[in-house]
Amino acid sequence: MGYPTDELFGKELWQIGLFQDIQSSRAAFRQLQEQRYIRYRNLPLVTKAGRRVEVEFVSNVYSVNHQPAIQCNIRDNTEHHQLERAQAQAEALVDLHRRKDEFLAMLSHELRNPLAAITNAVELLDLERDAAFQQKARTIIRRQVGKLVVLVNDLLEVSRVLSGRIQLHQEELDLRGVAQQAVETARTLMDQRKHRLNVALPPEPAWVLGDAIRLEEVIVNLLSNAAKYTPEGGDIWLSIEEEGEEVVIRVKDSGVGIAPDLLPQIFDLFTQAQRTLDRSQGGLGIGLTVVRKVIEMHGGTTEAHSSGLGRGSEFIVRLPAERSPAQVKIPGAKRAQPGQTWRVLIVDDNADSADSIAAILETSGHEVEVAYSAQKALEMAVEHQPDIVLLDIGLPDMDGYEVAKHLRQTPELKEMRLIAITGYGQESDRQRSREAGFDEHLVKPVEWQKLEELLASLMKRPRSSE
Repeated sequence: MGYPTDELFGKELWQIGLFQDIQSSRAAFRQLQEQRYIRYRNLPLVTKAGRRVEVEFVSNVYSVNHQPAIQCNIRDNTEHHQLERAQAQAEALVDLHRRKDEFLAMLSHELRNPLAAITNAVELLDLERDAAFQQKARTIIRRQVGKLVVLVNDLLEVSRVLSGRIQLHQEELDLRGVAQQAVETARTLMDQRKHRLNVALPPEPAWVLGDAIRLEEVIVNLLSNAAKYTPEGGDIWLSIEEEGEEVVIRVKDSGVGIAPDLLPQIFDLFTQAQRTLDRSQGGLGIGLTVVRKVIEMHGGTTEAHSSGLGRGSEFIVRLPAERSPAQVKIPGAKRAQPGQTWRVLIVDDNADSADSIAAILETSGHEVEVAYSAQKALEMAVEHQPDIVLLDIGLPDMDGYEVAKHLRQTPELKEMRLIAITGYGQESDRQRSREAGFDEHLVKPVEWQKLEELLASLMKRPRSSE
């Protein structure tokens, strides 16, 4: 400790930093008198030189010539505890590395399966001209591309959520409507596995302050997770109710349950229950991580419960309740319906991407031109005067932001609508799009029906700069 002996005489232990204050010191002394022995493994201490150390403090009472005597032993444990912490961190890193390797193996499996099916379907298109075979191949490709889109979106989502790159668009919501939409989204998987879904919603509105899209995603993830781990014909329950100052979402299933050793890590990244090699349930083990993070961003909590393997599981989400909603969000409002055709210019250096979008738009009667470079796009925009430009951001000669700025500075194109269609989907990318003059920002791949509906909606509203 660095104190000379004469400086210690007459001092109480709290005065040399062994206890927080005089009350703590005297409480320890009373305990010593009653039990005649006390031990503290990790007492923080500041030495006379100002160095912070952790000490083990042991004291006992014994008799000397029929008089009580107190003996104190203080040992510097700083290095020992630093070693313990370093060992615990090393073990945690080893576990994370193991789970990361398992995740990469799962990702490899999940990617190879649809890619193999797509490859086979393309081969079928080349070999067979029969209309039935052609239709079968197209159906396979469409279905498997959908699976790839889900995988990529899941990976991007967990990256955005964990790094804090998403922004919540919070408003007062009746959580019943959000739950109903989530049920419709997740119902396909449950129907495929012949699950019985039991939904219990309160008769009165369950108001929360939240982001409707993110909260729907939470419920969809929980329902999908229940469906994946519940055998065919099993039961799944979804309920919402108010408990005091909270709105509580419960998703329960009669599925495989959760092993006791896995339960504490169930919300950790890359954590999944044991699965068979065929991985029939699919997924990457990141959905529950997203659930916990999104709920924490809403000021809520998540819990997982299970009585063990084969005994089902229950996930509980608690959100702060709102008492006096001033404005109601009604999820699922009708989108604008397409029904008109326009002149469209598509700009993308990926010829396959540009040509496929052009072909789809042309089937709806739109007049479409395609440019594969930024310079060609600027020339064609002036020449053809398009109503709408679908513009890729990652162009090699001049990025899409610069192209957009040039187009916005062209007087004869002031009525034109600009839509970014790009692989860049972070909030910073969307902000740059707005600053460059884009009206909308879409992330590839774009669903065809949503694109048509956006075109219709976009052409009906005035440009914000007008």
